[in-house]
Amino acid sequence: MNGIFERIRNAGIVPVVVIEDASAAADLSDALCEGGLPAAEVTFRTAAAAEAISIMKQRHPEMLIGAGTVLNGVQVDRAMQAGAEFIVSPGINPNTVRHCQQNEITVIPGTQTPSDMELAVELGLDTVKFFPAELSGGIAMIKACAEPFTGLSFMPSGGINASNAADYLAYDRIIAVGGSWMVKKDLISAGSFDTIRKLAGEAAQLVKDIRG
Repeated sequence: MNGIFERIRNAGIVPVVVIEDASAAADLSDALCEGGLPAAEVTFRTAAAAEAISIMKQRHPEMLIGAGTVLNGVQVDRAMQAGAEFIVSPGINPNTVRHCQQNEITVIPGTQTPSDMELAVELGLDTVKFFPAELSGGIAMIKACAEPFTGLSFMPSGGINASNAADYLAYDRIIAVGGSWMVKKDLISAGSFDTIRKLAGEAAQLVKDIRG
């Protein structure tokens, strides 16, 4: 397991952040770190994503920060230049995966079906995203797919929340889960960083309770 995957596993839960205004990034990173969850996947769905990654990484160099919803090599390069340490995509695009591999960048592409997972194995990957997790069969589907793909580990996201995250975290083939319940867009836009800090703390405690 490379160092990034080890850090993802240690985090257990990776907050999935959609940030519209980069000026909130510093306070958001403070809230996550103070809550005991120093990790984030900042999605490239907004124009503020790259700047937010840069601000968060400068504010808290110890944070594990990845870029999500990355769809091509151009976005990979922008994310890495901003300070991202790993790349997550919603689907599996061989061109994007190869671009990351050629540049020694940790990439976690999205999968949903056994065919996606077989392609991931063919591309030399051992860790994939499972998305959208709950709508695609949840933990039961992951366990079923894990049987033939014995070398794959999973980082599911999509529909995972405080009430079902434990079911995923208890399975040893899952390195971490992605979730946005502690960093919802309305909380960020409202400046509700005390609430984010509290929810991050509860998420961090959940990881400890399940994984020790």
